[in-house]
Order: sequence, then structure tokens, then C-alpha cells
Amino acid sequence: MTDTISIPGYRAGTWTVDTAHSEVAFSVRHLMIAKVRGKFEKFEATFVTAENPLESSVTAKAEVASVSTNDANRDNHLRTGDFFEAATHPYIEFVSTGVRIAGNDFKVDGDLTIKGVTKPVTFDFEFAGFQTDPYGNYKAGGTATTKINREDWGLTYNSALEGGGVLIGSEVTITLELEAALQA
Repeated sequence: MTDTISIPGYRAGTWTVDTAHSEVAFSVRHLMIAKVRGKFEKFEATFVTAENPLESSVTAKAEVASVSTNDANRDNHLRTGDFFEAATHPYIEFVSTGVRIAGNDFKVDGDLTIKGVTKPVTFDFEFAGFQTDPYGNYKAGGTATTKINREDWGLTYNSALEGGGVLIGSEVTITLELEAALQA
């Protein structure tokens, strides 16, 4: 038996992410003392909300070549075989396998594919609500976050530091700021 929940303003249907009002971002420790932040400029996502919200699904992908960390040399290095190997693996993809409630929070489980490697992940989803924009579009918004070990996806490039530690941390925080429009 599947649990069912009620969410004020909820509507079943197909939603597409509004890329002008959304962001696919990440951060990773650098030199063991700071964090480098980046994002993917080109991405898409489709959400299918079921009558029972816990039976909803999402598919999403980000174009690897669109990675931006505000440093062209670093961005170009991220596109190489040392990291994402964009020419061979042009997309990072996510396909949900379930939605559940844990305490007062939503969890979205799914398969994340990076550089041809697929592993299960869970995003913590903070639902922000629904609103109609000035153009009559019905929108939903929220924030999804997860932490992954980049090495699990074959992103193992690193350098030892003379003072101890490594150049790049293993843990990557992925943060998705999402706004999606219900399709008519």
C-alpha cells in the first residue's frame, strides 16, 4: 500500500523546468581550505506529478560542455578526460525511482549517471509551493540537494599538496534551485 498525502495547490500533470528561473549548481572543497562553486548553464527537466504525489517522477539532464565555474581554464579542464570527458559523455542524467516522506521532508530517490557510471542517489527536496505568474502560468518551486563522492563516478583526478591533503575534495554538494511550469 502506498501512502498518500495532500498538498495545498497541488495539481497532477506534466511540468517542465523553467531554466530562466532555475539553477543546477555544485560545490567542492579546493586546497582543503575553500570551496569552488560551479553550475551547468544548459539543462532540462520534466516532472510528472501523479494524483498521489508520492507516485510522481522526474527525468533531468545537464549538458556537460556548459559547465561554468567562472574560470575558463578550469572549465575547459573539467570537460576533459581528467573529469567529465564531455566529448564521450555529453550529459549528466537523473531518473527518479521514487518519492517518499522522511519526517517532515521529501526524499527523491533515483539513478544519477555521470561519465557513463550510474549510481543511486537521494535528493532532499524542500518544497516551496505553487504560484501563478503574471502570464497565467501555474508554477511550482523548490530546492533539491544531495552530496556525492565524485570518485564513485570515476571523477578521480587529484594532486597531493605539499603541506598535506589534496587539491580537490571527494565530496560534491549538488544543489538544484527549481521552478517548473505546468504544461497545458
